[in-house]
Amino acid sequence: MTDQGGSAQAQDMQPVRAVDAGVLRIAYVESGPADGPVAILLHGYPYDIHSYVEVAPRLAAQGCRVIVPYVRGYGPTRFRDPSTPRSGQQAAVGADLIALMYALAIPRAVFAGYDWGGRAACVAAALWPERCQGLVSVNGYLIQDIARALEPAPAPRECAFWYQWYFQTERGRAGLAAHRAEIARLLWQQWSPNWGFDDATFARSARAFDNPDHVDVVIHSYRHRYGLAAGDPRYQELEQRLAAQPVINVPTITLDGDSDGVIPATDGAAHAAKFSNRIAHRVITRAGHNLPQEAPEAFAAAVMELLR
Repeated sequence: MTDQGGSAQAQDMQPVRAVDAGVLRIAYVESGPADGPVAILLHGYPYDIHSYVEVAPRLAAQGCRVIVPYVRGYGPTRFRDPSTPRSGQQAAVGADLIALMYALAIPRAVFAGYDWGGRAACVAAALWPERCQGLVSVNGYLIQDIARALEPAPAPRECAFWYQWYFQTERGRAGLAAHRAEIARLLWQQWSPNWGFDDATFARSARAFDNPDHVDVVIHSYRHRYGLAAGDPRYQELEQRLAAQPVINVPTITLDGDSDGVIPATDGAAHAAKFSNRIAHRVITRAGHNLPQEAPEAFAAAVMELLR
């Protein structure tokens, strides 16, 4: 694992391209040979594509075509129709991944992500397994069980989820609108206690939160997952399939950071039944929640293992 000093010495991920894909015009960065095996790397909240600033070049150097999109509500990604609901629900982010593949004429890829991106990857792998060569998911099985979402967790977990409870309120919506960068920086610190990121590293990602749909998408995501906000009707059938908590059948590697400040690392046993073809579960020393940026070698190695 590399030094976790969090230096911003790496350049911004460029050039940013865009393509019409489903309800979105998705902004993304691409690297590596156009005819190489494809990996799609997906970021979470409150981060951006620079979670993969050291992962993408490692994969590209090994002959992989790497696609790193801005998730809906982040960076230059935009809704194509002003009337489209600004949903952040799990079916939407999973469907966005498949729409991007259609738009770029990519038949199959490894899906890899954490947080929202890991959820999108799990959703797409479960519902469209024919499009998924393999799955790398930080924190295991991330498909939300919305029917059971209001069951309380142990107190330390509830404390770590303070931002989710805050976002259920209109005070929280106003707070996110006014202080999105401050909230994000606090979460980075709480969730990755060993990651000494600097101001420039944070500022590089914080630009993505200026997206005009960011607040609406984030608030909807955290309300929908608890059954406290209605979903976009276009995803109703997908959400019904996800409510069954489908088993993921593609080759899978799950990762945990042993210093994750929001979702504690486990031995993987709790999620084992949800993966019929799990190759490995690995706990990465000193890594926090933003595992690909904190431990790029370990994350890239897991992706390459599924591409070979």
